[in-house]
Amino acid sequence: MRSQLLAAVAPLVLLAACASAGPETGLAAGAGQGVAPRPGASPYGLFLAGQAALNDGRSREAAGFFDRASIEGADTLIVRERAFNAAVLAGDLKRALALDPTGEEEASEAVKRLARLTRAVDSLSTGDAKTARSTLSAGIGFPHRAAAALLAPWAAAMAGDVEASLVKPEVRGDQVVDFFGRLGQARLFERSRRYEEADAAYKALTEGAFPGEMILLAHGEFLERRGRRDEAVALYDKALAEQPDATGVRQARARAAAGKAAPKAPTLKQGAAEALLAPAAGMLAQKQEQLALVYLRMVLHLDPERDEAWLLVGDVLSGAGDAEGARAAYQRPKPGSAAYAAAQSKLAWSHQQDGDPETALRVAQAAALSGDETARLTLADLLRANDRHAEAVEILSALIAEKPDDWRLLYARGVSYERMKDWPKAEADLLAALKLEPDDPELLNYLGYSWIDRGERLAEALAMVEKAVATNPKSGAMVDSLGWAHYRLGDYKKAVETLERAVELEAGDPEINNHLGDAYWRVGRRDEAMFQWRRVLTLDPDERIKADAEAKLASGLGPDGPAPAPQVAQP
Repeated sequence: MRSQLLAAVAPLVLLAACASAGPETGLAAGAGQGVAPRPGASPYGLFLAGQAALNDGRSREAAGFFDRASIEGADTLIVRERAFNAAVLAGDLKRALALDPTGEEEASEAVKRLARLTRAVDSLSTGDAKTARSTLSAGIGFPHRAAAALLAPWAAAMAGDVEASLVKPEVRGDQVVDFFGRLGQARLFERSRRYEEADAAYKALTEGAFPGEMILLAHGEFLERRGRRDEAVALYDKALAEQPDATGVRQARARAAAGKAAPKAPTLKQGAAEALLAPAAGMLAQKQEQLALVYLRMVLHLDPERDEAWLLVGDVLSGAGDAEGARAAYQRPKPGSAAYAAAQSKLAWSHQQDGDPETALRVAQAAALSGDETARLTLADLLRANDRHAEAVEILSALIAEKPDDWRLLYARGVSYERMKDWPKAEADLLAALKLEPDDPELLNYLGYSWIDRGERLAEALAMVEKAVATNPKSGAMVDSLGWAHYRLGDYKKAVETLERAVELEAGDPEINNHLGDAYWRVGRRDEAMFQWRRVLTLDPDERIKADAEAKLASGLGPDGPAPAPQVAQP
């Protein structure tokens, strides 16, 4: 879902519009590890704890620390500004506005601008169109011009000023406002029952390449509401031919084909929320995560059921290290939502990454019961990650029966068969995948290395890993495959040169270090070989690699017997 929204925005984002997450935006910058203050901590200690939490992305904790700092006597402008920022980032706009420092002459201009945008959004959420409109028309300034421009037509519509609501918003040189302003205009034309103009506006957005799921669905749902289901189905079919994994489009196509009721047009608050998604996605595309989170919180203040916004909030919080906050966001989309499978997938993987595979698998198994393809694939991937390959194969086989030409499914099942030591089935799947996708570097490397390690089809495998390395020359794993191919072919000097490069790229990989030790041994560099094998044991190797390195160290005989005589430098 995030990639789909960014795909609609990324080509339109101007680098000149980017804003830094520091004093210019009124948001805290920097990084640090927050430590909870001890009971009875000083106001200054509470302020520092709040700042550290804010820097670490734990905005709710930060807001609490700043509140305590204020209560304990640090009721200064800087504390109120930081508390305001934290409350907005946490999604508590009411609390933020209670701390609004705009009336103070010395308050920073960046915080004042953010406060004005916050007040406008909160006014829209309560139906106070007069306040929203006057706040937006007064001018909010950088970096919120795009957001204010996209919200203004919705404030006008809420105030009953139809003609003003239909004027397309513009910010000079801002293509995001131009593109998504046309979406808002199409929505408002429909709301005003100017259906021909709405139709023309929607068509202008969806002609050509896939414009992103949000835009495509807006047009298709309009056609459905107008009783033009055949045209909607054709639109969905065209999109699915380009983006077969577009879950929301697939669901819409099934609904339209079945003649079910179309979704209602968005309310004014929902339209305003949708308008803010564009600048939020733009900020994400520019790596401005804090400002993106501010806008996403505002989106959800206007429309708490906007599932793609919850997904994006989860992604931002996860990236900031706030696993608990991310999980809370991922749990918001409900079964039946187009975002549900993606949210459950992210939720499951967050538990896996936290070292809790039991919960991860339980979440994934529950989601997979829906039959959703994404949910089933997530379960298969988690089973593979936990070495439960036989169960993964069962799920992947069912998916392959439904989509026999999906090379990624064949590749995944081939890997599981290989880990199960069923090489004939693994090889068959990998070859079938390669036939469908002959240029994928990961697939070329996996099959090529498998042959190399088995001592089979070495010339062909060498060509495959050379092709993979040409595509990804910075991949230590692929360079290792190339070095191991030279080793297996007996070109030990070239193997050493290549494997040394692989170790430089992936210094902590035990298998690459083990391979380099073997290559050193073959060219007579015994001390360096022994060093590499000892190093392998410090890198948390799996049992196979550990046993191999220990055996070579214990026997002193190297990989296959006595070492050749040490090389003597030539004069």
